[in-house]
Amino acid sequence: MEMATPDVPLQSRVVDDKSPICIPFILSQLEAHRNGQHGATPRPFVIGLNGVQGVGKTTLVRALAETLQGREGLPTLVVSIDDFYLTHADQLALAAAHPDNALVQYRGEPGTHDIGLATSFLSAILAGQPTHVPQYDKAAFSGLGDRIPESQWPAVNQPGQKPIQVIILEGWCTGFRALPPSSVEVRWKAPARTLHQHTLDNLLFINERLRAYDALTDLFNAFIHVDAEDTEYVYAWRLQQESQLRRERGVGMTDEQVVKFVDAYYPAYELYSDGVREGIFPDRPGRQLRLVVGKDRSVQYKVVI
Repeated sequence: MEMATPDVPLQSRVVDDKSPICIPFILSQLEAHRNGQHGATPRPFVIGLNGVQGVGKTTLVRALAETLQGREGLPTLVVSIDDFYLTHADQLALAAAHPDNALVQYRGEPGTHDIGLATSFLSAILAGQPTHVPQYDKAAFSGLGDRIPESQWPAVNQPGQKPIQVIILEGWCTGFRALPPSSVEVRWKAPARTLHQHTLDNLLFINERLRAYDALTDLFNAFIHVDAEDTEYVYAWRLQQESQLRRERGVGMTDEQVVKFVDAYYPAYELYSDGVREGIFPDRPGRQLRLVVGKDRSVQYKVVI
């Protein structure tokens, strides 16, 4: 389900110049999708959405869902890849099994999601079956997080409910695809901001875990990538957000904590962003929209890949 993230206070102030570009793209892709069903009951349309942290992703997905559901009359469900994080117990077990790998000590990087749960959920949605939407509580266990009990998950596609026709799966690592091990090594040996903080073996472990995510990515009918002219903007954006939190609520990460927080995610950006920019559908051209924003988060240009 659409879920508030830690950057909401600032993101609520971000002007949405992205959905007016995304909506026509989505509708054209949806029309082609339905035309390809040959008279059968259309299968739900799956949109993957990747946005670097702090870019205004929360604002965008809210606007997309409201427009698709309100103006176009399409029952739309927004889910976050964050809701498929491992349970607290499973995350602790993963960390304990790999004590020297800082990338899996906490949730976040590829390998810390329950891809089996995600694929079974999406399969039910695509089959039009009654199901429940997994939920994750990031505040549980003093911020370590845990999955909310299944009895509390929202129900969809139930009798009396309109069946979901559009699903948007959003997340900071949505659409990332694993690299050949040799390519990981090349990037690790090259100048980098955070890759050298980790051993090659630990990066290769994350890369291997990422291969399972193809089961999700291959279900996408269309993909939207909200990119930045410089990925390192994510540090400045997060600093800005936490400063806003400190002013408004009296709580928030220090500047040093922000850098450490973003550093935990940044290796995946350094490894996989170029692959997303080149296109995640090599055999399906025209299905991906890339928006590139400047430091002020406004769209500078767009590309259909």
